[in-house]
Amino acid sequence: MNFPETLKYTKDHEWIRIEGNVGTVGITEYAQGELGDIVFVELPSIGKKVEAGQTFGTVEAVKAVSDLYSPVTGEVKEVNKEIQDSPELVNKEPYERGWMIKVTLANADELKNLLDVEAYKKLIAK
Repeated sequence: MNFPETLKYTKDHEWIRIEGNVGTVGITEYAQGELGDIVFVELPSIGKKVEAGQTFGTVEAVKAVSDLYSPVTGEVKEVNKEIQDSPELVNKEPYERGWMIKVTLANADELKNLLDVEAYKKLIAK
């Protein structure tokens, strides 16, 4: 499985890529594999406030519906419209075209609470 070292991870299997004060959020390769074929993604609207650890949307797969949890607090700056039309991109390219939202960070210190790649690998190995 692929887990980019430049990302931070949550215990709920989301990832975040930081560029300046904006974080791009998606679900990990492990999470999409556990869910199976993704058929629908519900995302928040631009401008919506999200809080670290709180739900911001859902992902629906053939097997189950799962909540999506924000790794950080901030404001939704952009949503990936491409996955709303082609949700299978989350399965095919979870770290690239399968991203979900971009968030303007309210508190960069929250990033300290997230897992690095080694800690995330240990989490899923359990």
